[in-house]
Amino acid sequence: MAETDQERTEDPTERRKRQAREKGQIARSKELGTAFVLVSMAVALMWFGSSLAIGLAHVMRDLFTLDRQQIFDTSKMMAALAMPLKELFWPLLGIFSVVVVATFWGNTWLGGFNFSWQAMAPKLNKISPLKGFKRMFGVQALIELVKGIAKFAVVAGAAVLLLWWQYEHILTIAASQMPTMMKEAVEVLLWMFLLLCCSMFFIVVIDVPFQLWKHNKDLRMTKQEVKDEHKDSEGSPEVKGRIRRLQMEMANRRMMQEVPKADVVVTNPTHYAVALKYDSNGRGAPQVLAKGTDETAAKIREIALEYEIPLVASPGLARSIYHTTELNQEIPQGLFVAVAQILAYVYQLREYHRGRGKRPQQPGADRHIPNDLQH
Repeated sequence: MAETDQERTEDPTERRKRQAREKGQIARSKELGTAFVLVSMAVALMWFGSSLAIGLAHVMRDLFTLDRQQIFDTSKMMAALAMPLKELFWPLLGIFSVVVVATFWGNTWLGGFNFSWQAMAPKLNKISPLKGFKRMFGVQALIELVKGIAKFAVVAGAAVLLLWWQYEHILTIAASQMPTMMKEAVEVLLWMFLLLCCSMFFIVVIDVPFQLWKHNKDLRMTKQEVKDEHKDSEGSPEVKGRIRRLQMEMANRRMMQEVPKADVVVTNPTHYAVALKYDSNGRGAPQVLAKGTDETAAKIREIALEYEIPLVASPGLARSIYHTTELNQEIPQGLFVAVAQILAYVYQLREYHRGRGKRPQQPGADRHIPNDLQH
């Protein structure tokens, strides 16, 4: 049983994932980032390549047409330096912008953006020769080797297919005249480069699910770790149970302090007890001061006898009040008649004990309980 508990068979909790993220442990795919960079570079060259080529042509033309006076005039050097920057600035800015955005997106698409000081902190195991040796010849190194071979095979296969597909077109370009030959050659080269970069996504489609699976596997927890985390986050069940018992005891003590204020205690007669208070001025309906079952009911009856509060056995009414009315709340309107008969009986009983009138008979209050309030 102990061995089973130590096996990491449980999925990581949200707290475990959050802690791993704070340490910089998130799912990442290097192949996804590489593919985005290569494809973005190809797209950027297709978008800004013509402007870059024109700028380079202007730079070469201007630099190769400098006369002797301009070459030896030091005051002309800054002007000659500013000219290439002016011609190449915007094309290079466009290319770099596309590549930077694609690099950021490709490396954060899986796992999102995450900044962790803990991941940046120096760790001795990162420079340990023994740890490095294990990384070089471990399972992860073998996986990376297989991925490298797979990447080479996919890219090489894609290159062969592209050359076979464009073979006739390439021969046609070779037989054409300048400058048409250069323009078509560059277009074919850019398209082949783009498609060759897109072949990397065959590796990405496999690597991304693998990285997600591996990340989840690394964060798996034992059953004991899940239990310990639950205790840390929500408290020990034993402590919570103890707190609940203390709260119930305090609530019961406060409730018992209200019993001496009651006018009557309606009982089941043994399993239920409900203490009622009615304002003799006629303001509002009777209220429930205390209620309980079994031991609590016995304690309510004991206090009622100690303070000479009448106990009236009415099983149906006691159950109805107990289940329909909370502490310090007025009884439902449907129980007014039944409770009124009980209170009238109590008042008559008080007069009898004072020597006034004859002893009253206990009413059958249960007959006046509506069906929807019976329990």
